[in-house]
Amino acid sequence: MLRHLGTKRTSAHNVKLATLLGLTAGFVNAAGFLAFSVLTTNVTGHAALFAERIASGDWKTARVVALWMFLFLAGAFFSSLIVSRIGRNQRFSYTIPIMIEMAILIAIAVFGFNYNGSLVDKEVYAGSLLFSMGMQNSLVSIVSGSVVRTTHLTGTFTDLGIELGQLLQKDRKDRSALRSKIRLRSTIIFYFMAGALAGAYLFRYLVSILFFCLLQYSYLY
Repeated sequence: MLRHLGTKRTSAHNVKLATLLGLTAGFVNAAGFLAFSVLTTNVTGHAALFAERIASGDWKTARVVALWMFLFLAGAFFSSLIVSRIGRNQRFSYTIPIMIEMAILIAIAVFGFNYNGSLVDKEVYAGSLLFSMGMQNSLVSIVSGSVVRTTHLTGTFTDLGIELGQLLQKDRKDRSALRSKIRLRSTIIFYFMAGALAGAYLFRYLVSILFFCLLQYSYLY
């Protein structure tokens, strides 16, 4: 799924990659938004928020949003640097970025319950998630030859619309290739949405359990 490159890489490899990491990105996006009120898998909305904060004269928040955008970029750069330095076909070239991403997500899951709503905490937690998603997006793009993008859906929906339109043309001879692309786009969208739903439901469920435990604790003491 990760090590097959170039002519050795098939559509099935890309579908597997899209399934697993699309699910992860959707989960992080929903849980990150519910936990920290920040979209943590892309920077498109942050660009608009940055401009709005600058126009409002809120330089403190603008600085934080700028840092988030930079961290997504830094994650993409760091992932690419690891792969290029170790070598694309080496054993650990893809393992290391994935392990770093896993470590960040686990750390946020463990320490995120200490989030107090302050701007500093939001800066750290949301920034860490954006860094990890930048790493994931870069890694997936490198592995798939820029075919798969799992952390946002704008380009995926656009490509899917174009390919569906092309499939309706009667004189198309590359229908098999188009169907493979449509399958891939649909997989990314489906599993991103599935991950987002799972993240939203699990987050609310765990918060409810935590609230219940704290309530019981207050009654006992």
